[in-house]
Amino acid sequence: MDHTTSDMEKMALEEGADRKLLIAVDFGTTFSGVAWAQTRRPDVQTIIIQWPDATSGGLEGISSDKVPTELRYEGSDCKWGFQVDDFGARHQWFKLDLDPSQSRGVSDLSRQYPDQHALPPGYNASGEKLCTDYLTALRKHTEEVLKHKLPQSILKSTPIEYIITVPAVWSDTAQAKTRSCAEAAGMGKQLMIISEPEAAAIYALHAMDPHSIKIGDTFVLCDAGGGTVDLISYTVSALKPILQVEEAATGTGRLCGSTFLNRIFNKFLVDKLGLNEEWDEEVVEDAMKRFELVTKKAFRGNPNEEFVIPVPGLADDPAQGVRRGKFRMTGAEVSAIFEPVVQEVVTLVRGQIAATNKQVKAVLLVGGFGQNAYLRETVRASIDPSIEVMQPPNGWTAVVRGALMKGLSLLEPTTARVKVASRSARKHYGTERMAKYDAVKHAKRPNYWDTYDGEYKVNDMDWFIRKGDPVTEDKSFKRQYHKVWPVAEGHNKAVSQDLLMSQDSDNTGAPIYKDSGDVRYLARLTADLSCIPPNDLAQKTGKDGRQYYSVHYDIEMTYYSAHTKYAMVYKNVKYDSVTVEYV
Repeated sequence: MDHTTSDMEKMALEEGADRKLLIAVDFGTTFSGVAWAQTRRPDVQTIIIQWPDATSGGLEGISSDKVPTELRYEGSDCKWGFQVDDFGARHQWFKLDLDPSQSRGVSDLSRQYPDQHALPPGYNASGEKLCTDYLTALRKHTEEVLKHKLPQSILKSTPIEYIITVPAVWSDTAQAKTRSCAEAAGMGKQLMIISEPEAAAIYALHAMDPHSIKIGDTFVLCDAGGGTVDLISYTVSALKPILQVEEAATGTGRLCGSTFLNRIFNKFLVDKLGLNEEWDEEVVEDAMKRFELVTKKAFRGNPNEEFVIPVPGLADDPAQGVRRGKFRMTGAEVSAIFEPVVQEVVTLVRGQIAATNKQVKAVLLVGGFGQNAYLRETVRASIDPSIEVMQPPNGWTAVVRGALMKGLSLLEPTTARVKVASRSARKHYGTERMAKYDAVKHAKRPNYWDTYDGEYKVNDMDWFIRKGDPVTEDKSFKRQYHKVWPVAEGHNKAVSQDLLMSQDSDNTGAPIYKDSGDVRYLARLTADLSCIPPNDLAQKTGKDGRQYYSVHYDIEMTYYSAHTKYAMVYKNVKYDSVTVEYV
């Protein structure tokens, strides 16, 4: 028997040489999801739906496509997901702490309707620790589930790779923090990153009837979740051999997800019934559950419709509408709860449609909130009637499904079904250079005499990518630069180049100078030339008759789904490279 087991394990090791297990993680603001597949069977893609709860502690406590992104520390014990009940303080929305630079971190809704049980950011733990602890729990649970889904011989012999999603507007710092947290959580050094709206678009477009899609069609994707709403637009550029799309407008996002419906409803309940003598937390819990599971989904906008909310234990009060432990809400009252949230989403959708400068064929609603019927009908009534509003299947899990598809296509290119051919740059990217002084362009700017070229120079910006420019993924391009210094100063040991960026939030155009606008440092590339003999460095005679070392080098840029790689190349040798933010 032992001999047979050994042979089986040996066969599994041999077969697993080119097999990988890919796990996709949609690390969401309010809910997170996990999906997995084997590269040997890319057609079999599985969503994890089993989660531990507060009582069972096992794998089968709760069945759900996603798990709450929440934590609670009880001494040395860390409760997560469904283990965190509705009572007492808890950590929520901590993912957003990874990128405090995003203005969407605070919205009017989040200021007006805070969660009464949410601990403030940084309370007892940093955002990085909270994210690491949560991702650790998610990873351990996922790998425990896989033990019951796959033979031990396969798990032992198959390398596991993770792919994690991030918002499209995540800064380079936030992406580095996300990667660091995921690595610390045990997700490995080979971690892949993909932007959330791109992942959602890959799945949503794949799920559409291919016969209904034509070259030139433009789609707006609205990923409306519990905490955030993110939008992005794509135009179809090719149908065969696979569907290819190009980004039609840069992404936008805001904190206006469906969680705010619950918070507004909670405030409505307190204002309406809080003075009732029997009012307590249990009444709120039962009412919130009915609102979450029934009322939100059933509401279609009819102001005359009535909704029954359980309020067990409350004394009858005809003036408050309470009778036999039930409270009746009118459709008009439910509409007032939806209105401030839905209108923010509508504003985002309209803005994204306008930003495409194209005839939009359809708005695709994904995410948990994106499945809401009232949101769908309100968006439909608020935009050009020629634009369809659609809810693709499996909308709540579109991000994690699309992330898994993207990851599989990177590991096994033959599995690709949808490819994002190009994106719109979200910022200006460039370097500072020495430019010939132009009395008109550089008026009132300090200038200096360049002895090598024998002319006046000024330092200004050279933007190799401007905001809105199309950027092609996986395709490198180079920009040439030139530096000189007097031979009398000796052999420079290194040549450096700073990479700079500008958000240009007001869309006033790329700044001319480094010290104007919002130009910020991104990264530094350095070529170590100490190993090159001085005689091998090119020398040129300057206008002043002196000898100068003259070094021509390239900065090579390659863009990927959620990051960019820059490299410094001198005489076809790459001397330094940095991986920085998504363009």
